[in-house]
Amino acid sequence: MKNFKVIIFALLFGTAAAAFFSACYSPSPLYGAWADNAGNKISFSDDGSFSATIMDSNGDKKNYSGNYSVVENILTFSKDDGSINTEWDIRGGMLYLIWTDSYGTQLSLTLYHSA
Repeated sequence: MKNFKVIIFALLFGTAAAAFFSACYSPSPLYGAWADNAGNKISFSDDGSFSATIMDSNGDKKNYSGNYSVVENILTFSKDDGSINTEWDIRGGMLYLIWTDSYGTQLSLTLYHSA
């Protein structure tokens, strides 16, 4: 009878713990593809990687890829030629952020959620 109570307690505790931890997880609103009409686009994956095509200050499209991390409203892109720290905001289906290109020029991007 004592073993039966221990098994029941373990099952109830395990179920409650699983429900608690799964209820706390919420996916990032950044996941998916974002683009604008100028040809800029950024895709965020749930594994922390990103790929981007950004029109730089010279008017050339440049491809980027690497990892990203989010702490509150700070978004950090880690890429081959350095990292970018920027504030981000989502209003409706639009993502606002400042991208710093390879020349050090800050580009204000407004991207629409496309997928």
